[in-house]
Amino acid sequence: MNHNMTFYGETLLFIGAHPDDIELGCGALIAEIGDRAKVICVTLSDNQENPDLLNLVEEHRNSMSLLGVKPENDILRQFTTRRFQAARQEILEEMLALKKAYHPETVFVHTAQDIHQDHKTITEEALRAFRGTTVLGFDVLRSSYGFFPNFLVEVSEQSVQTKLDALKAYKTYQDRYYFEDKILYATAIRHGALAERPFAEGFDILRIVGEFGQAVD
Repeated sequence: MNHNMTFYGETLLFIGAHPDDIELGCGALIAEIGDRAKVICVTLSDNQENPDLLNLVEEHRNSMSLLGVKPENDILRQFTTRRFQAARQEILEEMLALKKAYHPETVFVHTAQDIHQDHKTITEEALRAFRGTTVLGFDVLRSSYGFFPNFLVEVSEQSVQTKLDALKAYKTYQDRYYFEDKILYATAIRHGALAERPFAEGFDILRIVGEFGQAVD
């Protein structure tokens, strides 16, 4: 088997539009690296303007906790769902503040292939805010069309299972097809197959900033 490329970061920043987005797109990776890096998760809408989603904040907190994200690093904002484009400048300023506060080595946002209006706004503003920083795009199945992962990160089966367990915290969404274990598990297997590994989480490359170095014995 070929060696994996090693990518490194003391601080990794994950930015999603709504509760569940980060977990769906990056849950296995977060579970895999939580004890080796500082993981900051920022969700820009708490969806509390919808009376059917009043339990969502608690479910989100429980989900992130199961992934191993520290409470102080699980950040929820109150931008209005489906109105992100109107708040584009405020979202950009929020991201610039995150950049100043955390100096992340890698930023994860929604894939450029996502058609949800809020998701698209996040990706566009992240590319403006985090110039000079590696930015990778994660997939949320329900709104991504044409996504193909060209950056594959090997994860363990245990990390995949932790992701599945974390998503079960969302009682509100348990009837959604994209929360089904078999779909999520199959996706991890498929991404693993693309990498010739047992399991992987997949991202698309929005920007890579690299430096070639010598191997250390």
